[in-house]
Amino acid sequence: MSDSALKDLNIVPLSEGNITKAGLQKANDCNAISANNKLPLNEKESFSNGSEAVSIDVEYIESEKLTEIEDVDACMMTLMTRLESKDWVTICEGLNNVRQISLFHKEKLLEQLSAVILLVVKSLKNPRSAVCKTAIMTCSDIFKGYGDIVVESLDPLLVQLFLKSSQDKKFVCEAAEAALISMTNWVSPSLLLPKLEPYLKNRNPRVRAKACMCFSRSVPRLGLEGIKSYGIDKLIQVAATQLSDQLPESREAARTLALELQGFYSQFDDESLPVQLEPNSESKTNSWEEFCHAKLSRLSAQAILRVTTTQKESLVASC
Repeated sequence: MSDSALKDLNIVPLSEGNITKAGLQKANDCNAISANNKLPLNEKESFSNGSEAVSIDVEYIESEKLTEIEDVDACMMTLMTRLESKDWVTICEGLNNVRQISLFHKEKLLEQLSAVILLVVKSLKNPRSAVCKTAIMTCSDIFKGYGDIVVESLDPLLVQLFLKSSQDKKFVCEAAEAALISMTNWVSPSLLLPKLEPYLKNRNPRVRAKACMCFSRSVPRLGLEGIKSYGIDKLIQVAATQLSDQLPESREAARTLALELQGFYSQFDDESLPVQLEPNSESKTNSWEEFCHAKLSRLSAQAILRVTTTQKESLVASC
């Protein structure tokens, strides 16, 4: 897709006083945008052209509706300049190009990926909602396109995505949540979990909550052998700590994590158990309790056991 064509996907002038994205009337157009992704009316972007105010309705292109760039080399020649532009419309065009390249031409961006991510982070901080949301959607596609390659550049993205996913602006919050889910889906948990751990202790409770939710989603992807390698004792300590966090999102994620860990623990063979069964022990239920008491403080162990036992009793009762 040419630069001019991509520009048409973002903003098409209709009149001197109003600009809106209107080149999408065809219902079957591969670049059509769902009305659900349009900025609310009170979030219209406005600026002055020197003589009168100009209003812009911004719509967003879902990943599934992005297309390849026809002349990717020409696009690459101006990409960094556009991402650094002071014109927010130009920035959005550049960000959408990054999304296309990440999904369809990812080898073209490998050498510049770290620098591009820093500019995406800059756009995440942009006060304009259109730039911010487009940058968030760019993060989703970068995670999908590059996976583990982004790990070393992940830290500056994490803080911004955690904060944006806690915003009051629903359309920004939802996009950031989707980006975090994309991250946990496409970045290997063995690489992602160590990156998330420091944020579980962040001073900002909202950051802790979002980090805990990502952590909880990533752990099951380790699988049984991955959990053995990572250390189930280390993981249960994370769950126990977050169970006492001040935000309900953290506590719910911790409960989910505790239940996941109990499920994996029940699959351990006797030789792999972190706490060996007593000679006359009847089941691994006893070992789970022993494990929690061995690895956690008394109060933390009781909290974990209360969660896992209550859930188990609820499941039995429902049967």
